[in-house]
Amino acid sequence: MRFILLIIFLFFFGDLAASTIRVGAGRVYKSIGKAIEIAEEGDTILVDAGHYKEKNLFINIPGLVLKGIGYPVLDGQNKIEIITIKADRVVVDGFKLINSGVSSLDDLSGIKVYESSLVNIRNNILENTFFGIYLSNTLKTTVENNRLTASSTEEFQSGNGIHCWKSDSLKVIGNTISGHRDGIYFEFVKNSVIWRNISKSNLRYGLHFMFSDDDMYVNNVFRNNGSGVSVMYSNRIKMFSNYFEENWGDAAHGILLKEISDGFVEGNYFMKNTSAVYMEGANRIYMKRNVFENNGWALKIQASCSGVVLELNNFIGNTFDVGTNGSLVLNQFKNNYWDKYEGYDLNKDSIGDIPYRPVSMYSMIVEKYPPAMILFRSFITSLLDKTEKILPSLTPENLKDSAPMMKKAF
Repeated sequence: MRFILLIIFLFFFGDLAASTIRVGAGRVYKSIGKAIEIAEEGDTILVDAGHYKEKNLFINIPGLVLKGIGYPVLDGQNKIEIITIKADRVVVDGFKLINSGVSSLDDLSGIKVYESSLVNIRNNILENTFFGIYLSNTLKTTVENNRLTASSTEEFQSGNGIHCWKSDSLKVIGNTISGHRDGIYFEFVKNSVIWRNISKSNLRYGLHFMFSDDDMYVNNVFRNNGSGVSVMYSNRIKMFSNYFEENWGDAAHGILLKEISDGFVEGNYFMKNTSAVYMEGANRIYMKRNVFENNGWALKIQASCSGVVLELNNFIGNTFDVGTNGSLVLNQFKNNYWDKYEGYDLNKDSIGDIPYRPVSMYSMIVEKYPPAMILFRSFITSLLDKTEKILPSLTPENLKDSAPMMKKAF
């Protein structure tokens, strides 16, 4: 009976034994590393403001809370990985981490978490780190409200801001990432959420998916990256209410969808991208209530795509609405608003009485011969496009919106 009572007491009151350890210039412990050495499961280490130059801080104590007061600076001196975590339920909160070492072999990071679960990395500032926050083989880990800044100039000399590999049920929420190779990188990650992040001015992608299934990204901003988002070799990805802005460059896209299936792209806003959406080998993608405004190409959909449905989208002020590389069309366009539509609505049902063909002859010429862009807005290109609309010969016959909206779809 006493044994049972002891077990019950420990279950409900075991945390009462956890202690708080203070670190700072005027404290008993002046080194964070020393405080970690004497800490036990469930302890909290409070670190006063200051500039700390220590060895790699390795945390293997479950439930340890490492909290900064006034954003103490952890300086890797361009030599080391600053914090490494291999324990469950660890919290790192309120630090400024600067100057990690650089190593492509070891992927040195500001904070690395591996083979752990229920870890929370929140409210930190990371500057000039090779990889910012690196998660490997983690479960139910949260990365929240961190600011990551780097100044990389070459892809091969830079790491990713938030790098996630072979993990499950992650939450990446409210972070701001700039100046890295990829802002956020997912590889073999599933059942995870990316929400309310700002990823801007990264060298390659704002967000990069590889071989990751059943993930969702919602209410994020991808601005002025090499390309906005790349989703490759993944399935059942949901993309809702994101902003893709000013992702310019010869091969830049708002979203690249390559070899993916069963995706949802809804409620997103694409503005001033070279190509808002580029799709290759995509199957069963449902695109609804998106806005495509002032892009070079609103949509490039290759002939290798099938089962793509575009419904109730607004196409406004784009140089070219749709581009493609073949005549085979296995996709459906319906009830979209096209500002270039010149049809009529005799029965006043707000739906055009004649189809709209969004692929222009000139866009197909530019696709094959980019220097032809010099003729943009010339009389001859306008004549070619109008002739093609009357007597289609080069543009795909079946790529059309049979029921275009006369007013904006929403």
